Amino acid sequence: MKHSGKATTAALRLLLMSLLLLVGVFAVGYAAYLLWAVVKTVAGVLVCLWLLFVAFSLYFFRDPEPKVPTDSNAVVAPAHGKVDVIEEMTETVFMNGRCRRVSIFLSVFDVHVQQAPIAGKIACRKHTPGQFLNAMKSESAMLNENILIGFDSSERPGEKIGVRLIAGLIARRIVPWVTEGDTVARGERISLIQFGSRVDLYLPLTAQVKVNLGDRVVGGETIVATRA
Repeated sequence: MKHSGKATTAALRLLLMSLLLLVGVFAVGYAAYLLWAVVKTVAGVLVCLWLLFVAFSLYFFRDPEPKVPTDSNAVVAPAHGKVDVIEEMTETVFMNGRCRRVSIFLSVFDVHVQQAPIAGKIACRKHTPGQFLNAMKSESAMLNENILIGFDSSERPGEKIGVRLIAGLIARRIVPWVTEGDTVARGERISLIQFGSRVDLYLPLTAQVKVNLGDRVVGGETIVATRA
């Protein structure tokens, strides 16, 4: 008969379309499920990494209160770290001649706040652009970006002591908290170097160095030298 089977065909077409729609919904849902599983996994990893970063940052930027010696003859360590250079050298910018250099290497696990080695007035703050060599190399003190801070002693008129804050391979930001003309107490916080770095202490030749190579010192607390 005329038009026989067309209704059945229409029904089958409708059923096929509904089946395709159902399969599409399941496919999208399954894809979304897989995507959510991936997102959950990645999100967990990212959150864990962020929490580790938070813990490391809080540890790295810790700022303990030093037990500053009261002996007016004492010169305290300007930084936390390991003494790896003790030598006589010439420093022309602030010390104006021969002096003793005590260099302290700061690893990423050391406190990175620096302290004033003596009480006095900030007579010099000079920034010098440079390289970013590994701070474990002693030559980085002369070649790397650095800031020299010079102190005029309030305890011994005419005495000069210098501190050089040195950037490293990772440490590329030095944040001084003092400027020329400021008055500081021994052990007072003067700066922050972010991540591994080096700090040099320049002493008069008359100073008696009290630390040895390999010693670990505490900024604002360990007596590095005394003045006769």
